[in-house]
Amino acid sequence: MATSAGLRTDRGGCEAVRVVSSRVSFLLLWLVGVSVVGFSLITWQVVSHGPLLGVDREVSRALLHPDRASELLADLGNVQVAVPVLVVVLGYVIRRGRATGTHRWWLGPLGAAGLIVLVPVFVVPLKEWTARHGTAAVPPGAGYYPSGHAATAAVAYGAAALVLLPWLRTAIARRLLVTVCVALVLGVSYGLVRRGYHWPLDVVASWCLASVLLSALWLLIGVAATTDAAP
Repeated sequence: MATSAGLRTDRGGCEAVRVVSSRVSFLLLWLVGVSVVGFSLITWQVVSHGPLLGVDREVSRALLHPDRASELLADLGNVQVAVPVLVVVLGYVIRRGRATGTHRWWLGPLGAAGLIVLVPVFVVPLKEWTARHGTAAVPPGAGYYPSGHAATAAVAYGAAALVLLPWLRTAIARRLLVTVCVALVLGVSYGLVRRGYHWPLDVVASWCLASVLLSALWLLIGVAATTDAAP
């Protein structure tokens, strides 16, 4: 009887994992699809100097007001700030994973480290290809699309949150982590536009790019969790 009950419990747990996994997969598919379409549309408008850039200039003009606060917010997207935060979180997760001996604990940290390396691989060629000029608040030049600072912040803080979430025990702690992550990314994005370092569409495009990369990490972490839950 005990064995039979145990088997039913295992099957129920595995079925729950499959349901959650299917829902997550659908959400990821939707998020990636919207992000790819959005990024493609914005890039097309930038390269072709489309009408969307007119709206972009109007929004920038309304928000542009260089000050010390916006500069400090933008600096949170610096590699020297965002990447060390990710490194500290990865160090903690690696230590916890090795201590608990969780199966495939290394997938999340490895994927997160790979994503932050991929940011310049995608961003730098796009900057050179699009050669978009900056706002009036920055020196004359090209290469402002997409925003490297916004992409770095979104990927570094987002990846740190994703790999840390499975190790938090309470729902309150997880909500707080997500809230802090979103606040950091939005703060950096606002600072970049407010200070005039980037046009709004430069930042939105980086969000789209980061969403695709973070979705891949989310899927990788989900695969590891599903494997752990399997009998």
